Amino acid sequence: MKPMFPKGWFRTPLSAVLLGIAVLALTLVMANVSSAAAAEGYPTLTAQAEGGNKADLWRGVRSGEQGTVSIPNKSAGVLVQSEGEAWRSLRNGPLSTYGGWVLGGMLGLLVLFFLVRGRIRIDGRKTGRTIQRFNAFERGVHWLTAGSFIILAITGLNVLYGRHTILPLLGPDVFAAMTAYGKFAHNYLGFAFMLGIALIFVMWVKHNIPNRGDIDWTLKAGGLFSKGVHPAAKKFNAGQKVIFWATVLGGAALGFTGVQLLFPFSFASMADMQLYQLIHAGVAVVLIAIVIAHIYIGSVGMEGAFDAMGSGEVELQWAREHHSLWVEEVTGERPGHHRGRHHAAAE
Repeated sequence: MKPMFPKGWFRTPLSAVLLGIAVLALTLVMANVSSAAAAEGYPTLTAQAEGGNKADLWRGVRSGEQGTVSIPNKSAGVLVQSEGEAWRSLRNGPLSTYGGWVLGGMLGLLVLFFLVRGRIRIDGRKTGRTIQRFNAFERGVHWLTAGSFIILAITGLNVLYGRHTILPLLGPDVFAAMTAYGKFAHNYLGFAFMLGIALIFVMWVKHNIPNRGDIDWTLKAGGLFSKGVHPAAKKFNAGQKVIFWATVLGGAALGFTGVQLLFPFSFASMADMQLYQLIHAGVAVVLIAIVIAHIYIGSVGMEGAFDAMGSGEVELQWAREHHSLWVEEVTGERPGHHRGRHHAAAE
């Protein structure tokens, strides 16, 4: 078979020139690739001298050493952000696991409570008269906060648990679309929730300052476990005050951390945002559990409770049993006239 190139061709001057051109072209191509990477802001790695220890180079990359970039965002010079692995382990490990136990435990306790105690009924004879518990503005603010929180809770839980629970059921296409729209809802409704929290604080903070009467209410568990026991309370009892402060403080924490995550690198570093994300998810899970209990008591758990945020008008006897001191303030009824000795004044 005749060879492709004549024997000894590489010894001729022409072959030397062609070989030199090829080497020069390859050098220019590699230089152009390196320049393009730098222009795009990608970090460039300078290999050590021939014979150097490349293991040290990649060990530095893996440990998060800062490289050199030409763009303003110098953090792009870090090829591997090692703390991200610790964040992922905490999020997908203890946070996800214990969060599931908190939510499942609360649901289990409420089911057990309902089976043992049943629905809390109005003990006394109904009067057929009502008293205004909350006006239209107060109810509007409550439902603004409650409605936005429910959507935020559902979309947030989807981010934390949806990949393992919803994705296998609905498939990747439906799950991807649902999660994308949920992300937009979560981002924008967060501002509605923060507005509602601020208004709730302004409206009701004066009614939620703890007082000595809250101790008696707490010792008797608000009569939740005993039929016919109704400790005296003002507009908000000790249990409602716990929910108020949990919502206000928890909502403030969610709002602060949420803004940090919504505008990345505007206020915080990468490490700060990883911490804020863990705090955001942890506080959200605890607050969701508390709100689930609140929803239960305010709906099927207690007769007449939903009317307070429904029509705003509650049965007078219900108000006497659960907020007797407030009824006396509003109606001017003689203290203790409709209460037994176990309903002693809170203060």
